[in-house]
Amino acid sequence: MKIFLKSMIPPGRWQLPVAVLMGIFVGTGLLILRASNAHSYLSDDPKTCINCHVMYTQYASWTHSSHREVATCNDCHVPHDNVVRKYMFKAMDGMRHASIFTARAEPQVIQIRRAGANVVQENCIRCHRELVDMVMAIRVTADNHNEGAGARCWDCHRETPHGSVNSLSAAPYTIIPRMESVMPAWMEKSLKENN
Repeated sequence: MKIFLKSMIPPGRWQLPVAVLMGIFVGTGLLILRASNAHSYLSDDPKTCINCHVMYTQYASWTHSSHREVATCNDCHVPHDNVVRKYMFKAMDGMRHASIFTARAEPQVIQIRRAGANVVQENCIRCHRELVDMVMAIRVTADNHNEGAGARCWDCHRETPHGSVNSLSAAPYTIIPRMESVMPAWMEKSLKENN
């Protein structure tokens, strides 16, 4: 192990430039983690979903729905059968969302993907098992729905819990919580003092 660590140390004249570059990379990485509220994605707080502005209307419609009192975004949109699957799904979906939103490639109309649709269907059934047992909807998944096996829960309950939100411009005057500044308090104070 000592030999490996010694081989990682650059020669004398390269130590300062390497240390500066490492500092830049680490500092940039920490800034990105702070600016993106990366820690919030480990929680089940619905406000995490509005870290990206395109989700404002979905968040606002959920806050006015009957589900608000009993379910968060993750209760419907993340698997709950085991912890590993839950966090793997959050990581994969989160990286996809982060890439799309960072590249400013989000669609005007947000559509759920097949993996997400399967999870939402699973969670509808998980929470409403007594009701869906009566109509035998338990056998319907988003996958076999496409093959004609039956209706998904939201085929009938289309406006639950997001109303008729279908576009970024569906609710242009939506009131949402103000996002916290990503700038550290000491830096904001310093800027105010200098201006």
